[in-house]
Amino acid sequence: MEERILAPTPPAPAQHPTVLTKHGDTRIDPYFWLRQRANPEVVAYLEAENEHTDAAMSATAGLQERLYQEIVARIQQTDVSPATFFKGWWHYVRTVEGLDYEILCRRRDSMDAPEEVELDVNQLAQGHEYFELGFVERSPDENILAYAVDVTGNELHELRFRDLTSGRDLEDVLDGVYYGSAWSADSRTFFYVRTDKAMRPHQVWRHMLGTPTSADVLVLQEDDERFELSVELTKSERFIVFTSSSQVTSESRYLRSDEPDGEPVLIEARRPGIEYSVDHQEESFLILTNDGARNFRLMAAPLDRPGRESWQEVVPERPGVRLNAIDVHAGHVVLGQRSDGLERLEILDSASGELHIIDQPDAAYTAFAGSNPVYESTVMRFFYTSLNAPWSTFDYDMNTRERTLVKEQPVPGGYNRADYVTERLWATAPDGVLVPLSLVYRRGLQRSGANPTMLYGYGAYEIPSDPMFDAARLSLLDRGFVYAIAHVRGGGDMGREWYEEGKFLNKTNTFDDFIACALELIKQGYTNPGKLAIRGRSAGGLLIGAVVNSRPDLFACAVAQVPFVDVLTTMLDESIPLTVNEYEEWGDPNDPEFYDYMKSYSPYDNVHRARYPALLVTAGLNDPRVPYWEPAKWVAKLRPATLSARPILLKTDLGAGHSGPSGRYESWREEAFVSAFVVDQLEAAG
Repeated sequence: MEERILAPTPPAPAQHPTVLTKHGDTRIDPYFWLRQRANPEVVAYLEAENEHTDAAMSATAGLQERLYQEIVARIQQTDVSPATFFKGWWHYVRTVEGLDYEILCRRRDSMDAPEEVELDVNQLAQGHEYFELGFVERSPDENILAYAVDVTGNELHELRFRDLTSGRDLEDVLDGVYYGSAWSADSRTFFYVRTDKAMRPHQVWRHMLGTPTSADVLVLQEDDERFELSVELTKSERFIVFTSSSQVTSESRYLRSDEPDGEPVLIEARRPGIEYSVDHQEESFLILTNDGARNFRLMAAPLDRPGRESWQEVVPERPGVRLNAIDVHAGHVVLGQRSDGLERLEILDSASGELHIIDQPDAAYTAFAGSNPVYESTVMRFFYTSLNAPWSTFDYDMNTRERTLVKEQPVPGGYNRADYVTERLWATAPDGVLVPLSLVYRRGLQRSGANPTMLYGYGAYEIPSDPMFDAARLSLLDRGFVYAIAHVRGGGDMGREWYEEGKFLNKTNTFDDFIACALELIKQGYTNPGKLAIRGRSAGGLLIGAVVNSRPDLFACAVAQVPFVDVLTTMLDESIPLTVNEYEEWGDPNDPEFYDYMKSYSPYDNVHRARYPALLVTAGLNDPRVPYWEPAKWVAKLRPATLSARPILLKTDLGAGHSGPSGRYESWREEAFVSAFVVDQLEAAG
């Protein structure tokens, strides 16, 4: 594959645009014109790139098909989720072999009762190249199902309401609806969210069933471009909570759900750097906040005096423990907390104040609260997994501490977790910080220094990269791969400090940590640079772009999916999504200090003459989060810069957005395509 011969050449526009920054600097961006989505030349260029990628990958067609068949064979294609009992109904979701999408079902009182299909997503998806079910919300009386669909990948939904008694949709149809919604107690009033032109959710509206959308009422509007609005119903169903949040600041308001026409009441006004979230338990609001607690603490306030002056501490901040989330029951609170680099579940008995952690069998695992919607229940549901343990669903009695296995993910083909080994390593970053690495590989693997290895990373938004099972990964492990996760700074793997040390003017710690993890894998004899592949998505694609600029010699192959690589230009453009409200994550480049720092690591701005590894880069034409032109421009700039003959491929999904293909079979084909690229390139490099 002679990349520089076969690859499409971007046609030169009549005049390359000049990008002007707000503090006077100018630079020429020869590929800026690729932002012209409506330009037929742009679409033709993306199509030509896809054709080139298909041609370059044609020799792997057989491998792709084998990988795809292996993935499909390890998935229980006809399956049923664990059922949940709520308000007289057993709710569950099932899948059918050969069908892409889920079927939402229920049975009255008993699982032996006749099945009622609430929503067959396969029927809804017919005739659409792309389809995503954005959200579903059942009315409190269980008679109406609100459901939102996206048929382009732009994350703006058409909202409809299904009468579950008749099985027919009502005449009410709302367009351009974003994520987030809530029913009021009357099962007739519905709250939903709309975005501004920059795709920022900035309004909450109220709709009454049976009335025209022109009669809908604007309930709240957030004018600060750094903040986003959301709405949700508490588990108790007594309150509707509206939250305005930026990356580091938030405030909430509430309405009684039986008074949907009321004016939302402010709980506590926003203060810079102070975050809090709100739920309801009996006669109190429960408030999870970093006010006076860097790693968060749990507070309670009376319903009639919810402001900060009335907050009383329930669970204090504890050294090394980051409180992330709460799941509230009438007599208990499930705390999602992170300590020692692991996500743990902790139970608070609200009457006694006693705390206990749910013990788990593995040294490295992921566990989080699940789907028991019954507020009064003393049983909580949680999900459990690790790199070699398939997903399991448990019911846990919070009083007796007894756990019941509800369902374990079946893995057809005779999977035995004992055949796979998991490990935790620690790499030393340049500043001396120890960075955790999670590994999985097939038992019997030798540390010969020659094992093909995939290293994954993310490192942003305080989102952790927890060790989770993936049946599709087995195809690589059974081919002798080591799979590793680098728990780099910028993520939430090790508490709030871990996040803060990988953002703003500390962002390059994320990249240094990842490189340190790669070097540790080599040092420990797992692999070598000719056998090392790396992978990241979205903000993780930024990570991939930065490290291949910094150490192109260290990797043989890289996969960057919908990568955020044109950091500086994007963050200077307030007209596109995720710019102003991202200042609190990346910094404001209108500040010269941040401008210079971003420019120092932005992958697109730092492409240089080097022997780059083989690269597979993906994009979505309708992506509202990372515009398609970022990966397209990056690839176009990399090609003339690389000194190697290794391929640099761009694959753009012309009918999808940030999440890639929507149907499960197409998603598995994409995974087989990516895996085939990696296997092929590491064999060629080795």
